[in-house]
Amino acid sequence: MTRILVVGATGLVGRHVIAKALADSRITRIVAPTRRPLEAHAKLDNPLVDFDRLPAEADWWDVDGVICALGTTRAKAGSDQAFRVVDHDYPLEVARLARKHGASRFALNSSVGANARSKLLYPRTKGEVEEALKAMGFPSLTIVRPGLIGGDRDEFRLGEHVAAAVLGVLGPVLPRSYRISPADKIADALIEAAVTDAPGVCLIESSELAAD
Repeated sequence: MTRILVVGATGLVGRHVIAKALADSRITRIVAPTRRPLEAHAKLDNPLVDFDRLPAEADWWDVDGVICALGTTRAKAGSDQAFRVVDHDYPLEVARLARKHGASRFALNSSVGANARSKLLYPRTKGEVEEALKAMGFPSLTIVRPGLIGGDRDEFRLGEHVAAAVLGVLGPVLPRSYRISPADKIADALIEAAVTDAPGVCLIESSELAAD
């Protein structure tokens, strides 16, 4: 039976992860640290935290696997540095503390085009996180690289709304790697990675997540 830690539980992908994990009989305990409380469930431990000051010795770090669905946008964060704190610093601090407490599996929701040598902030940040995680020594590391994520967000993002509308029309004739990646399919991939012991580094590209 598996205990998993989920960060980013209030986001689009994270909400799908929590719902699916609660219904998964293989998972006996879910730890989801958040800034605001989630709906209570007997299987869910929901510590309220400040991600700038994570408690290093909390007993809830004692899990088998971690799912990281943390992420924001440059526009929402307000600056390059604020974006990097959420998409780079927080995931790596979570990974460091979870590994210190014995977690052996880590599943990251990254992005198509992630590249630590990119000149663009978003793909460069995602690529840097991937490279740093590889150096942490998780016996099982899964990196999921979706394209444009499909699903109902809490907030309206005009650019993503327009792109989703275009891709929704063109999807059937586009290569699979350019199609929308539904949030529930991303969640499935992340949960499977956190539950199973696939050795080494596994990459799941956008073509494997594409809407049919």
